[in-house]
Amino acid sequence: MLDAQIKGQLKEHFKNIKSPIELRVALDNSKKSNELNSLAQDLASLSNEISVVENYDMNARRPSLVISSTDANTQISFAGVPMGHEFTSLVLALLHSGGHETKLDPDELETITGIDTPLNFEVYVSLSCQTCPQVVQALNVLAASNPLITTTMIDGALFQEEVEQRNIMAVPSVYLNGELFSQGAVGLSDILKKIDSNSAQKSVEKINKKAPFDVLVVGGGPAGASAAVYSARKGLNTGVVAERFGGQVADTMSIENFISVQETEGPKLVSQLEQHVKQYDVDVMDGNRVAKIARNEFLDIELENGAKLQAKSVVISTGARWRNVNVPGEQEYKGRGVAYCPHCDGPLFKGKPVAVIGGGNSGIEAAIDLANIVEHVTVLEFANELKADQVLIDKANSLSNITIYTNAQTTEIIGDSNKVTGLKYSDRMTDEAHSLNIAGVFVQIGLVPNSEWLKGSEVNLTQFGEIEIDNKGSTNMPGVFAAGDVTTAPYKQIVIALGSGATASLGAFEYLIREEGTATAA
Repeated sequence: MLDAQIKGQLKEHFKNIKSPIELRVALDNSKKSNELNSLAQDLASLSNEISVVENYDMNARRPSLVISSTDANTQISFAGVPMGHEFTSLVLALLHSGGHETKLDPDELETITGIDTPLNFEVYVSLSCQTCPQVVQALNVLAASNPLITTTMIDGALFQEEVEQRNIMAVPSVYLNGELFSQGAVGLSDILKKIDSNSAQKSVEKINKKAPFDVLVVGGGPAGASAAVYSARKGLNTGVVAERFGGQVADTMSIENFISVQETEGPKLVSQLEQHVKQYDVDVMDGNRVAKIARNEFLDIELENGAKLQAKSVVISTGARWRNVNVPGEQEYKGRGVAYCPHCDGPLFKGKPVAVIGGGNSGIEAAIDLANIVEHVTVLEFANELKADQVLIDKANSLSNITIYTNAQTTEIIGDSNKVTGLKYSDRMTDEAHSLNIAGVFVQIGLVPNSEWLKGSEVNLTQFGEIEIDNKGSTNMPGVFAAGDVTTAPYKQIVIALGSGATASLGAFEYLIREEGTATAA
C-alpha cells in the first residue's frame, strides 16, 4: 500500500510514538477493505508500538479503522481509506494517540480536558477536498486529548447511502451526537467556542490584555503572511488576526504558476507559509473576524466578538471570496446543491447531472474536473464567448459529457425544499427561457473583496469594494496599509499578493520610523 520512500519517512516520524496504539479494522470483501487492511499492516510494521486487531466490532462501518490508545483510552476513527489529503490527518492521529505532543495552546488544552460530557463527532469529507483535513485534524486533536470525545472521518464518496440519508451535499459536514454541527471550514478555536461557552469569553479576555502592536496584520492569506514575516524581521512587535490562516489558498487544488516551485497544492503552501510566520515572534490570533477600525491614540481594531486590539500601524490583507450569482434559490440551497468548490464537493455528485455557472478559467477547469465524476456538466456563460484560455476550452469541447451555452443568464435555482433539483436560465439573444434538471450548481464567476467591514470607516474603497492603495501599499488613512486581493492591485495572483504584502509591510515600517519614531532592530 505504501511505497518504500513513504515507509522510510513514517518510520522516522513514528519514533515519536511513546505509548501503545491498536489499529482496530472492520472489513468486508471489498477492494477498499483490502486497501485499508494493507495500509494498517504497513503502518504496524513501522513501529513496535502499533498493533492491528481485525473485525473488532460487527456493527462498525466497513471498511473502517479505529486508532485506539490503550493507555489514554482515546479513539479516533476513519471510515474509508484515509489517503489523498487525509493521509496527513491519519499520520497526525497516530502520533497524537501515541503520546506525541499536540502543541495546543495551554488555554485550549485546559478547555478540552475540562469537557466532562461525551461528545461524538462525525465529519463527512471527500478525499479531494482541500478544506476537510483542517476540520478532521482539529476534531482529532480533541479526541486525542480527552477520552470522552470521539471523532470519525467518513469518506462521503464511499458511504453514499449515509450521504443520501442525511442529505449531505457539501463537505466538510460535521455532526455532533447525531445533529448537524457545522458545514465548511471551521478551526479548533471555532469548535471550542461552540461546545464551550466559556471558551469565547476567555478568548476575548486574552485578546483584550494584549499590548499595542507595532504592526497588526488583518488577514492570514499569502499577503498577510508575507507582511507578517517582513515586519517581524524588522524587529517590530507583530500580530496577525485572521478568520482562517491561509484564506482562499487553502481551498486551491493545484498551483502551477508559483515561481521556482513547478507544482504544489494550496494546503501545502498554506502550511509552509504558517511555518515561516511562526519561525518569528509573531502573535497569530486565528478564528477571529475584524469588525471596525478607527484612529484614536492608536489604531483601534474591534473584533466581531467584542474584543479590542490596538496598533501603531495596520496592514489589511483580508483577501476575496467567491462571487454569488444572486438569483432566487442560491442562498436557500447553499450547501444543499449550490457549491463553490468543485474539488471539495464534486465527489458528492457522482453519476448525477450538474451545472457550472461561469466560463472563465475557473469555470471551465471546474467543468473538466467534474466531467470525470458526474454524469453530465452544463456550463452557462453570461457573455457571448468563453473567457477561459483556449487550451482549456479545447479540452472541455473534447469531452462528450460537457455542454457549453454562451449568452446564458441564470435566473433561478430551484429545489424541493431539501436539495437542488434544477436551474432556470434565459438566452440573452432571444429571451427564450430554458430549464435544466440537475442535482448541483457550481458557481465560478469571480471574486468579491472582503471589505464590507470597512464601509463607514475612513478607508477609501472603490465602487467595487477594493481598498485604494498607492505604490507603497498606503491607504488614505494614516498608518493603515493594505495588500493582496482586497486592494486595487490589478491581478489577483498568489505571487502578486506575496509581493504586495512585503510592500505594505515595508511601507508600514517606513511610516513607523518617520511618523511614530518606533525604535526597531533591522
